[in-house]
Amino acid sequence: MRPIEASVVLDFSPIVATVRRVPTTVFANLAQLVTGRPVPGGATAAFVEDVRVGGRELRNARVERLICWCWVLIAAKHVAVIWAVWHYHVPIHQLWINGPTWLLGVLATAIYYGQTRRL
Repeated sequence: MRPIEASVVLDFSPIVATVRRVPTTVFANLAQLVTGRPVPGGATAAFVEDVRVGGRELRNARVERLICWCWVLIAAKHVAVIWAVWHYHVPIHQLWINGPTWLLGVLATAIYYGQTRRL
């Protein structure tokens, strides 16, 4: 196996990754993995050399509109479930259906706003 000569730097702001060029002999290493023989080069034959993450992602107006529409749909579902439980005299409380929906909506919204930053 010949030494790798150059590296490629990928810039996906805010993440920058340095990746070494993969030689064609890498796919032959699958047979070595299956047979249990050691890989030539050992731990030095890594594909990713470095990953740096810089800062949080900015909030996206389209995603915020999507979240707003999802909350409108959750509210409509809550009203429909409450109406159905009262109208058809279903012997369960509506929170058994509406509660998990509301909690998952709050969790998803909190994760989005917690992981992004304002302009």
